[in-house]
Amino acid sequence: MGKNDIDKIKKELDDLKSQIRYHDFRYYVQNAPEISDQSYDLLYRKLKDLEDKFPELKSPDSPTQRITAEPLKGFKTIEHKVPMLSMDNTYSEDELRDFDKRVKKNLQDNSVEYVVELKIDGVSVSIRYENGIFKSGATRGDGYRGEDVSQNLRTIKSIPLKLAFRNAAAVPSVLEVRGEVYIPKDRFLQINKQREQQSENLFTNPRNAAAGSLKLLDSSLVAQRGLDIFIWGIGEYHGIQLDKHSHSLEYFQKLGLKVNPHFYLCAGIDEVIQRCQEWAQKKPGLGYDIDGMVVKVNSFKMQRKLGSTSKAPRWLIAYKFPAQRARTRLKEIKVQVGRFGTLTPVAIVEPVNISGTVVTKASLHNEDQIERLGVRINDYILVEKAGEIIPQVVGVLKEMRTGKEKNFKMPQNCPVCGGRVKRTAEEVALRCLNRSCPAQVKNSVKLFASRDAMDIEGLGDALIDQLLEKKIIRDYAGIYYLKYEDISSLERMGDKSAQNLLASIEASKGRPLSRLIYALGIRHVGVHVAEILADKFESLEELIQSDFNSLSNINEIGPVIAGSIIEFFSISSNRKVIQKLKDAGVNLFQKKSLISSNLSGKSFVITGTLKNYSRKEIENTVKLNSGRVLSSVSSNVDFLLSGENPGSKYDKAKKLGIKIINENDFNKMINKRG
Repeated sequence: MGKNDIDKIKKELDDLKSQIRYHDFRYYVQNAPEISDQSYDLLYRKLKDLEDKFPELKSPDSPTQRITAEPLKGFKTIEHKVPMLSMDNTYSEDELRDFDKRVKKNLQDNSVEYVVELKIDGVSVSIRYENGIFKSGATRGDGYRGEDVSQNLRTIKSIPLKLAFRNAAAVPSVLEVRGEVYIPKDRFLQINKQREQQSENLFTNPRNAAAGSLKLLDSSLVAQRGLDIFIWGIGEYHGIQLDKHSHSLEYFQKLGLKVNPHFYLCAGIDEVIQRCQEWAQKKPGLGYDIDGMVVKVNSFKMQRKLGSTSKAPRWLIAYKFPAQRARTRLKEIKVQVGRFGTLTPVAIVEPVNISGTVVTKASLHNEDQIERLGVRINDYILVEKAGEIIPQVVGVLKEMRTGKEKNFKMPQNCPVCGGRVKRTAEEVALRCLNRSCPAQVKNSVKLFASRDAMDIEGLGDALIDQLLEKKIIRDYAGIYYLKYEDISSLERMGDKSAQNLLASIEASKGRPLSRLIYALGIRHVGVHVAEILADKFESLEELIQSDFNSLSNINEIGPVIAGSIIEFFSISSNRKVIQKLKDAGVNLFQKKSLISSNLSGKSFVITGTLKNYSRKEIENTVKLNSGRVLSSVSSNVDFLLSGENPGSKYDKAKKLGIKIINENDFNKMINKRG
């Protein structure tokens, strides 16, 4: 192949990478996509095919190189050339005024401009670019050294692997930016819903989920978590001149970095306090968690003059919103057993009101957390509604002990089946090793029938309990062999209920392959991974026959998930259950057909409560038909699908002149052939 041919291929690769970077920026940073998922996937596949054909032309900044094939054995450390110090914080407006007085006194200047930003409740990281190319990324660590999480940060689509410079002269040789990695609230709820269905420990709040995700050694698992980032500061840099913090934020935006849009220039402390009060009220309406506001002196020259203590800069302070917590008494600790045998301790507490919700139980995570806190039965404890979502035990009031408190130890045997439990080196949790444990079987049947899986309406927890206790079914395949006489005499099951359930079971046989793959309950295979596998394989049998290498090379799969899939299908009891599903007439094939071209290239936002669809069903339908469902309203949205009791999105859509439709309108769109 001649030089001209190679140059031509290089140009095509550069053009494709440039297009994909642009569309990543429009989607992940600006939330304003210009093309459909299908069109984007075509660009991505074209780039990947070309790189596979000419591997010597593949570059580290390519969009295809976000996920590495091999998991890490551990994390190295990276030194922060410019320390990532902590922040002084306050809950008091008076202390904000004291901060302002100190700043002005030390500067001997009464005209100080501040920047006020949202304090994202996430994980602080530093990202280093050299000549505009992503070089490395690290956690804050102790402020001077952090863990090298480059491999995991590369999976975050809002972090560009190559910065967007207009000309080569503008490229700094080194640019280190600081940001906060977080998980959006809606994604967090999806993750916990999937973990609950898979009987895994739930994350207590989005920040813990983000922190845990960055600690994973397999980047293919990190890619599934839906991490995002806001860039808020600068570290080491060479080759550019910046004189104000606000200018640096504007500069980051021009480079294609994601900066939170809610930052404010304030001429004085009164305006600063006004912004803090404003966001204390507005924070529930955000799609991500914030735990306060950060107040910074805007001028870099003034920042340098003020300097830092050994722990924190003198030129900034964090104003933190009051925590949502309450005191109560720990009555007992119950141990739950999940679908994969995980033993999870749950605190049963005296009812207490937190943020308008009566809390009767709270998360204790695992045995290590119980030991760290020193929790005992009958202790008075502090319960916090972390991230305003899941209550958790955050402290023990040891000074209130009376001597009646009792130590707690995790059981040495499964509390459900009495089987042996084991704690592996890689895991914090204990696991029951008995695959036939009733708790594990029940949770697997529960997942199989759930809305995101086979969606069998009428098959709830109480009925599943009866079916298993009476040995009418022994696994989820047994659902498809139920007869009218098996269920009509069960508690709360009359003639009509039995007929409706059998009809729902029959209808579920035709569910898409992706739902069946998810319903099987393979560890690490959630809804998203199941969709990837269903797109890659035409049938369940084809997936079963796949080998480790072919699976681990699929984008977003990787070795850990691949190993889990191989292990699942290697177990003879699992293969027997799949054969029973096949014999019962359950669909084992992928059906790839568009319903309507009317959705192609269109973007939708959903608000309110839907009657006939789940949000996931809407998302799947739109995605299947080359459309896109977005999380927030902007001028680039085509339709707002509104249910009952719509939220603020409805008002914003109306103001922007976006077409508002109901479920009937949506039905007409998908039933009308384009």
